[in-house]
Amino acid sequence: MEQKAKKFSLPHVYTLAFILIILFAVMTWIIPSGQFERETIETPAGERDVAIAGSYSTVEKIDDEGVDLRQGIMEVLMAPTKGVQAAADVVAFILLLGGTFQILAKTNAMNAGIKKLIVRLKGKETLIIPLLMLLLGLGGSTYGMSEEVLPFYIMLMPIMFTMGYDSMTTFLVCFLAPQMGYAASTTNPFNVLIAQGVAGIQGNPQLGFRFIQWIVMMGLTIGFVCWYAARVKKNPKKSITYLDDLKKRETFKEEEGANDEFSIRQKLVLGVFALGMGIIVYGLLKYGWYMDEISMVFLGMGIVMGIVGGLREKEIAEEFVLGVKDIAFAAVIVGVCRGILVIAENGMIIDTILNNLSNALGNVGSFAFTSIMYVVQSLITILVPSSSGLASLTIPVMSPLCDLQGLNPEASVTVLQYANQLTNMISPTAGMTVAGLAVCKISFGQWWKTIWKFFLVVTVVALVFCAISAQL
Repeated sequence: MEQKAKKFSLPHVYTLAFILIILFAVMTWIIPSGQFERETIETPAGERDVAIAGSYSTVEKIDDEGVDLRQGIMEVLMAPTKGVQAAADVVAFILLLGGTFQILAKTNAMNAGIKKLIVRLKGKETLIIPLLMLLLGLGGSTYGMSEEVLPFYIMLMPIMFTMGYDSMTTFLVCFLAPQMGYAASTTNPFNVLIAQGVAGIQGNPQLGFRFIQWIVMMGLTIGFVCWYAARVKKNPKKSITYLDDLKKRETFKEEEGANDEFSIRQKLVLGVFALGMGIIVYGLLKYGWYMDEISMVFLGMGIVMGIVGGLREKEIAEEFVLGVKDIAFAAVIVGVCRGILVIAENGMIIDTILNNLSNALGNVGSFAFTSIMYVVQSLITILVPSSSGLASLTIPVMSPLCDLQGLNPEASVTVLQYANQLTNMISPTAGMTVAGLAVCKISFGQWWKTIWKFFLVVTVVALVFCAISAQL
């Protein structure tokens, strides 16, 4: 009797983080300890402590007072706790965001608004795709819209079929727009703001440049999807999902009279949300706000959105708690990943690693440097798809590495946002990619065959943006 081969699967992200803690603890026994001299400099993003290039010197593993820099079992087991403590501001920020956005989700205002737009534009296929993608892309760029689009696959599929498009068009609209918006983030708290917080960058100093990136990336994305949709509409048999869609048309049937309600309260909720995001942008540009101030606005938005959305006091509190619960995974993994840095810092090997990387990458130029960072971040993304988890794991190394190369540390944030999301676009370990394809009943093979040329184009554009970010 033949035994079935065991299916390979990646370890849980918590397991992976703990393995890395152990690995770095072992490295503190092997890699020489050392440190850079540091100085405080004034930047457009506020004061920052930076390492002084050429000032690296080694340090004894055991000093004259008997302090041992080698990390053992006790330090390994304490690392997650110390990591959460060290990243307390970021962890608290993520938890608060989870509560705020759960209140927004409870009002159903965002979904109702987009559904109303779809209903009103029905039959106007030349408008529905670009307008809907602009809204979804804006959501991805400003507040990290991702899971919220899942209901739209089911809702939009019959409409797309009616207009002569295929299921791939539905997936491209609902997935690619927020995904590209997320990649070209402006104020997305789950990648840009968290990464800047970890790097110690205040005020989102490249916000104007980020808006330009968003416009370019969304223009390319909308152009590609409209081209694909027009091609399928002209000749349905050119659709890679043509035969599959013959069966899907029976599964995805439009419900008559559905999705028509968009109440005054929901309109007010969206008004509060838009006002809040406007205040955040103003605060970032005018006053260089940091996490505490941004958290203040998000919390205020959550409370007011709950009130104008018709939620009772108890409902607002319960939804906030539910949101905190749902986002706790992401918040805690940030702290656990920070534990890796705690081990490396206590063993004083982080500066040794930075010194060796800086020497190896010296004089390669900003484009080559940011491209290498991009490849590294892409590879790590396969193991850590979460943008917030990736930021906490890699930015503590990437940001000071930019300083040592004489480049703007904002480049480390720009590299992270593109490498993470563009890799997730084609990665089988990315939850939302897998979920969306499953809902639309599209295989990874069909998806890769459709997207690979566009993926290469936007990757090249992203690398150019990363290099520019390093020079600003």
